[in-house]
Amino acid sequence: MISTSARKNGKGTRPPLKGVRVWAVAFWLLLWQLGAIALGQRLLLPSPTEVLVCLARLAVTADFWRSVGWSAARIFSGFLIACAAGTVLAGLSARFRAVRELLCPLVTAVKTVPVVSFIILALVWLPSRQLSLFISALMVFPTVYLNLLEGVDHTDRRLLEMVRVFRVPLGRRLRGIYLPQALPWFRSACSLGLGLCWKSGVAAEVIGLPGGSVGEQLYTAKVYLETPELFAWTVTIVAVSAVFEKLILGLLDRIGTKEAQP
Repeated sequence: MISTSARKNGKGTRPPLKGVRVWAVAFWLLLWQLGAIALGQRLLLPSPTEVLVCLARLAVTADFWRSVGWSAARIFSGFLIACAAGTVLAGLSARFRAVRELLCPLVTAVKTVPVVSFIILALVWLPSRQLSLFISALMVFPTVYLNLLEGVDHTDRRLLEMVRVFRVPLGRRLRGIYLPQALPWFRSACSLGLGLCWKSGVAAEVIGLPGGSVGEQLYTAKVYLETPELFAWTVTIVAVSAVFEKLILGLLDRIGTKEAQP
């Protein structure tokens, strides 16, 4: 996976899009509304207004926020574990070829095996309350590991030779060379991983059904054919994921700005 932040802008290259455009959101909401009107079946496709009303009704209850907090704590913890493990193992793989070769089959398996297979297998070993933490960490790990490894591999070899010759301390090497080089790749990994951890974590909750989770609420809404509620919980997942992404990427951008200052 290649970080768009790490690519050099070539001649005629368009700048990357930043953020979601209001007109694009309005277009899809309008299309959704027209589809709901044309279908005329609230059970199959509720209108955006019905979903908003349902979300507002849920948002004033304590159970709603307990479910969001319960799932967010476990899924975000899984994301942090994946970031820590991916960072450490990427550093070891960059330093020792044997570690890279040892991890290659594992990373390939996690990338290719369907997430539902890991969820079902993990249910044999783990209690359902820890399932979303484990699955979100497992799914995010390859993204962080591969992006950071790619960033380290792209480090200027002349700089590495220079610090070796002049015996620059490890701390200064990490801060002056590896961190600025790897940070754009790590940012890209976080941008991808934050969405992935929520998708995989909630999927694990829907299958494992831990009490008080967002996944349990989604499953309950589906069983009782409460389609507006199903959409409302889906909108909640998207919103919470977007908030976490904005906070984490904003923090990384601030770190990058500080490192770029002389």
